[in-house]
Amino acid sequence: MILRSLLVATALLAASAAPALAQDLGDTIAVPALRANVTVTSELVRIGDVIDNAGTAAQIAIYRAPDLGTTGAVATDRIVDAIRAHELIGIDTRGLSDVLVTRASRTIPVQEISSRIAQSLAGQYGFGDAHNILVTFDRDVRTLQVEPDAAGELQVLSIAYDPRTTRFDVTLGLPSSAEMRKQNTHYIGTAMATVDALTVDHPIERGQIIKASDVTVLRRPRADSNVVTDTDLVVGMQARHPLLPNQPLNTADLMKPEIVQRSDSVTIVYQVPGITLTLRGQAQEAGALGDTISVLNTESKRVVSGVVTGPDRINVGAITTRVVDNMVMQSQ
Repeated sequence: MILRSLLVATALLAASAAPALAQDLGDTIAVPALRANVTVTSELVRIGDVIDNAGTAAQIAIYRAPDLGTTGAVATDRIVDAIRAHELIGIDTRGLSDVLVTRASRTIPVQEISSRIAQSLAGQYGFGDAHNILVTFDRDVRTLQVEPDAAGELQVLSIAYDPRTTRFDVTLGLPSSAEMRKQNTHYIGTAMATVDALTVDHPIERGQIIKASDVTVLRRPRADSNVVTDTDLVVGMQARHPLLPNQPLNTADLMKPEIVQRSDSVTIVYQVPGITLTLRGQAQEAGALGDTISVLNTESKRVVSGVVTGPDRINVGAITTRVVDNMVMQSQ
């Protein structure tokens, strides 16, 4: 009994002295030492994952790993207690209070899930380009986490779609992943064909000229036929009324910039081959380039119609001989 106690005491003394002895011998002895951060790929954490120089005990599992894609902190005391039964002694804990254990994973984001559903709908239900399908889920969808070595793309295991209600019911899968089968991959929601509608990215006042930097894109149902989709039809136009972000622009929201305002002094121009007459006038209404407006000849007090051809410039065309005669007399 005395001999046995002596042997145990000697072993404990040797274990406690192992780190210092290794230093004295020039690190010729590999001392088991705790790691501060660990990444594992399986569902079990083994001694060799958390301990350097674990020797033959390296493959022994001591507890379960965190969920895929997550990190957990494990107290040093808990690790040492779990290892003690496997006769690995003299562990250098390096002063660590805990060890961070991360379970590696392949992340499948929500956008990839949505895109896969859109691709399947486009192929089977004649939507056209999958990019133009807006997928909306009935409930919040979480990112999927699968094994880091799970290869391949998401597959559609089943799909149903009702064009009248725009509702879909889809189940996805990944044959190379056992973890995928443990997760909820059944999705329901709505899907509809959309277009890249244009809107403004900040409030625009009535009469303000719209610049390219004012315009952004949002997805709208393709059935909204009045929405503007061509930037060239927006930039340089004037806001007919106040415009707000996230509201799609339509043709009724825009107008050509008015370069003549009501009551402006303008130049009336009558031009035919060999004759060009100009008179001063007053605009009776506002007009954009190319608009036909009424203009008052301030000399004769006659009102004629003309086309806005530039700032403060109105061209009159087929007018009566009497008016022309008056213009000729006034120009002499």
